[in-house]
Amino acid sequence: MIEADYIGAMAKMGRGDLTAMIGGSRRSIFLSTLVGLAAWLGVAASNALAIEHGVFPAGGLWSGDTWLMYNGTYEGQRYSGLKDITPTNAAKMKEVCRVKIGKSGAFQPGMIVVDGTMYLTLDTDTIALDPTNCKIRWHSTYVSEQEPAWHVNRGVGYLDGRLFRGTGDGRVIALDAKTGKTLWKDVAGNPGFGEFVSAAPIAWNGLVFVGVAGSDWGIRGRILALDAATGREVWRFYTIPIGNETGSDSWKADSGKRGGGGSWTSYALDISNSELFVPVGNPSPDFVTSDRDGANLFSDSFVVLNANTGALKWWYQLRAKDSHDVDLAASPIIYNNSKGDGMVAAGGKDGHVYVVDRNSHRLVFKTEVTTIKNDTVDPTEAGVTVCPGVLGGVLWNGPAFDNNNKSLYVGTVDWCSNLTSQTPQYDPGKPFLGGDFKQEGKGSGWVYAIDSDSGAVKWKYQAEAPVVAGVTPTAGGVLFTGDMKGNFLVFNSKTGELVHKVAMGSPLAGGVITYKLNDKQYVAFSTGNVSRLGWGTVGIPTIVIMSGGGEAN
Repeated sequence: MIEADYIGAMAKMGRGDLTAMIGGSRRSIFLSTLVGLAAWLGVAASNALAIEHGVFPAGGLWSGDTWLMYNGTYEGQRYSGLKDITPTNAAKMKEVCRVKIGKSGAFQPGMIVVDGTMYLTLDTDTIALDPTNCKIRWHSTYVSEQEPAWHVNRGVGYLDGRLFRGTGDGRVIALDAKTGKTLWKDVAGNPGFGEFVSAAPIAWNGLVFVGVAGSDWGIRGRILALDAATGREVWRFYTIPIGNETGSDSWKADSGKRGGGGSWTSYALDISNSELFVPVGNPSPDFVTSDRDGANLFSDSFVVLNANTGALKWWYQLRAKDSHDVDLAASPIIYNNSKGDGMVAAGGKDGHVYVVDRNSHRLVFKTEVTTIKNDTVDPTEAGVTVCPGVLGGVLWNGPAFDNNNKSLYVGTVDWCSNLTSQTPQYDPGKPFLGGDFKQEGKGSGWVYAIDSDSGAVKWKYQAEAPVVAGVTPTAGGVLFTGDMKGNFLVFNSKTGELVHKVAMGSPLAGGVITYKLNDKQYVAFSTGNVSRLGWGTVGIPTIVIMSGGGEAN
């Protein structure tokens, strides 16, 4: 049956017939024809089916009216097709509402909006709220079973009416999206060894993908796939190889057993090829390499796994034998260049954006996006100043991609550190650094626009403070983000002109998302982060929702 006939046949089916088909062997055909189906059933109906069954198509949903996962879509591009807010009317954006949702502390969630509800997390709390008026619909609190290793969480994944998140004591839990009730719990890590789950999972094809964090405690990092319905572990991949595993010869003796390689944030997925793109953190001990001679795979890399089996397909290492703690902390993104060639973009804490060809696995370009100094000099007992420092470069929110402008956008931290080394002493559950660091001066932040074909810098903007919040370009020609001084920023995405700036009073360090409900475009972001990047500002975790657009262009 040709595609047009197939779409027509689907359009004549009832909802129950479509549901049965999606759950069966025609799932892949459904993905390839859902765009056409939207013309028959209407975008809202086809979006609802996609959301219900977790078969979001490559490129995101067509209307752009929702935000389904940490970085918007499986490819992680953070691009929205919404057009109501433009460079000419962005300054007329108004605050709709704000809601305080927790006690002071790290607040870096990547919010999602599914089926008219926004979901977000604190370290132990999961919250559902109305994304048009900030009214809380439910609030669920996880009671830790062990002393947490770290108090931070970056968000939830969603599939088939379930939410998935990690905890500071190394658990992964599933919640009912309508009620917040806990459905299952899996023990993914041991906080007694410094293991925790901070990343926002992604879910697809009945599986939940998530990693264990804690590189700086000397863990052995790993990525897990769990059954979305039961929490049963389906496969695991160790990001630090030992024994006969590929890459184990890049470690000295058995040093890989506590080699780091945690995963902090989220992931990208090519659903057409079942390829999972995983960011891998720094090796440990952080600042001394004498006990880990070699490249230390797969630290400071992105690895590409078979999403169904966990088998290693290929990898690219951004930095071998890292001694500066410049891990890949943010998810890579996948996109096609102007020639249609498949690319991967990754922003590292080393202050560069890397783009790698997905076919040849070779570096296409590498662009500096912050101050670089002594980036290949190892720390000493006396101390070495390096830029970017431990808290610099690209942190937990990575690049975004705008195909209309053929641009990659990224927010960065320009802040140097003085690094010192010392003989490492491993003590389970305590930091395994092999030295220490001290921040120098008072850094700043940048927003960069980079040509996605060549790597040339198109424009850059120096912010008053580090830029670690998500960067989100739209079809309306604007780019949303924010800084750690508390400024919400809106740019003309083509020219770099700052078209709107609002002082929110407390740091922006999490997601910045946009969606459309009741014919109105909204922008939502988190404020109130208090952490090592607090920048002298304080606050209470708060969600702010703004709206705008609709004015004549």
